[in-house]
Amino acid sequence: MSRPLHRGASGARISGSYHDFWDSQTNVRTEKEDSERDRSSDQSYLVPSIGTPRSRHKLAMLFLKFSLVLIVIVALTGSFWWTISISTSSRGHISHGYRRLQEQLVSDLWDIGELSLGPSKLKELDFCPEDDEYFVPCFNVTDNLAAGYSDGNEYDRNCGNRPRQNCLVLPPVNYKIPLRWPTGRDIIWFANVKISAEEVLSSGSLTKRMMKEEDKISFRSASLMFDSMEDYSHQIAEMIGLRNESNFIQVGVRTILDIGCGYGSYGAHLFSKQLLTMCIANYESSGSQVQLTLERGLPAMLGSFMSKQLPYPSLSFDMLHCARCGVDWDQKDGILLIEADRVLKPGGYFVWTSPLIKAQTLNRNKESQKRWNFVRDFAENLCWEMLSQQDETVVWKKTSKTSCYSSRRGSGPSICSKGHDVESPYYRPLQNCIGGTHSHRWIPIEARTAWPSRSGLNKSELAVYGLHPEEFIEDSESWKAAVRNYWSLLSPLIFSDHPKRPGDEDPSPPYNMLRNVLDMNAHFGGFNSALLEEGKSLWVMNVVPTSGSNYLPLILDRGYVGALHDWCEPFPTYPRTYDLVHAEGLLSLEAGQRRRCSLIDLFAEIDRLLRPEGWIIIRDTAPHIESARALTTRLKWDARVIEVEGNSNERLLVCQKPFFKRQAS
Repeated sequence: MSRPLHRGASGARISGSYHDFWDSQTNVRTEKEDSERDRSSDQSYLVPSIGTPRSRHKLAMLFLKFSLVLIVIVALTGSFWWTISISTSSRGHISHGYRRLQEQLVSDLWDIGELSLGPSKLKELDFCPEDDEYFVPCFNVTDNLAAGYSDGNEYDRNCGNRPRQNCLVLPPVNYKIPLRWPTGRDIIWFANVKISAEEVLSSGSLTKRMMKEEDKISFRSASLMFDSMEDYSHQIAEMIGLRNESNFIQVGVRTILDIGCGYGSYGAHLFSKQLLTMCIANYESSGSQVQLTLERGLPAMLGSFMSKQLPYPSLSFDMLHCARCGVDWDQKDGILLIEADRVLKPGGYFVWTSPLIKAQTLNRNKESQKRWNFVRDFAENLCWEMLSQQDETVVWKKTSKTSCYSSRRGSGPSICSKGHDVESPYYRPLQNCIGGTHSHRWIPIEARTAWPSRSGLNKSELAVYGLHPEEFIEDSESWKAAVRNYWSLLSPLIFSDHPKRPGDEDPSPPYNMLRNVLDMNAHFGGFNSALLEEGKSLWVMNVVPTSGSNYLPLILDRGYVGALHDWCEPFPTYPRTYDLVHAEGLLSLEAGQRRRCSLIDLFAEIDRLLRPEGWIIIRDTAPHIESARALTTRLKWDARVIEVEGNSNERLLVCQKPFFKRQAS
């Protein structure tokens, strides 16, 4: 069991006393030599020079000098041979020690930077104004319109170069801790989200059905007269050629990108089928699809690809779903369909439900028919095969063979060149060419191992990412041990004066204590994998920092969800999104970069993302953890530094965000 550490002095200052002692001894010796020299000078005419104390002293000093030279020669010779014969492992220890000195220097410089502005820099952060309760940085439609953005581009993410105004975002007046999963999937507190009663009453579409019940919002079907989400999912499965949606996994479907997801009802239904759906939608100031989906405990993030590529690698998802999602696929000369194709895996499915599809079949609207014809023809030029069309829904299947592109008829979009086909773009402008065809990850979804075996990649699959099986297995085993340790720490007892150790007599935290988890530096996705193996009922947003090695393709190929992100920028989500924020090695990674932000900027963003009474676990080197610990008081977090069992170089910083309430005005 890990044990808490108490912060104290960093070390006793001994250098001054040591030099004082050395100087005093030198002064005494000098005075003694002077007095002896004076006495010998007075007696020089009375005794012979040979055999005098002075001559014996000179001989002794000469002998000592000769001995000292001999010792130095022997030491240098031994050091030379030792250097030649030093082992590889010893050099590794020296290198490791040197790295630790570098890390300590970086940490000290970081501390100096934080302390340089004096006591005012160390005061607690103020609470944000009430207007910031739902504020999402980088998504400001008003500013974008004023800057000249239009045609849907006003919803794009634009961070600009505005200086950060760090403050602590308070929850709404009547905010309540969300209900635990699975109850929280179907019922949320009305006061926890920004939505009007009129928006609730007007929500009647398939993916936006809900009703208000006193202080709650229910997403359960209110009437048997309407087709349920189960019927809709069953229809899609039949159109693919399956018996029902439970068979999606058998044809290689595990991860789904739900574009304009409504309130996440499609993903909520499929979660019980071991399918993981990522909702993505535009920023909305009220009645937000992303905010309500996250409040239900389902994966979601803000995103619009009206002008920029999504922060996902090419070939990321097994299925794309768009049910009345508000995207006009026939606009911008088909470039939006090209981006959809880029993130879709070979052999993956594109499901589109729209009134436009049914309208064109009735031949009553020439404009609708023209728009439908464009989408249908463009999809064919992307090498998508139309599998079925029923009512308002159509299903396409992306080609599994790159040879299809060279045998196309007509003038479809060209193939991106190797130099232009970036596997993991980060909000790059939309490209008018087909991407992903040069990737070593071009593997049809039906050829991949089915879930859950898919999460443990085999030797040939790991070779695509330059990894050895031993490295992957070692990482997995270490995360299993870490998660067991973490779970024993996630108890309120750790921040009390209770004499018992957590777990001795008190029960462990429940398996559904956490639901939405953010891993800020996900590496291979080992933290996600270990949590699922422990039977925790949660999902993880695996974030790969742009400043580090990009293993996001590996994470997505394992059947998880995630995104690229620059942690000097705000994460694209609403406040109070996550129950747990985890970061392993992130402080060391960011400290090694030419940072455009400070540690307090990073921590203020974590506080914005975290729900009241949520948890933070940061694992890093001891110097970085000590630097971070000093700043937690500014954010009013309860915090403890804890040793990492079996690793004296690392520490855990375990924090909990308090539940501060704004007083009703």
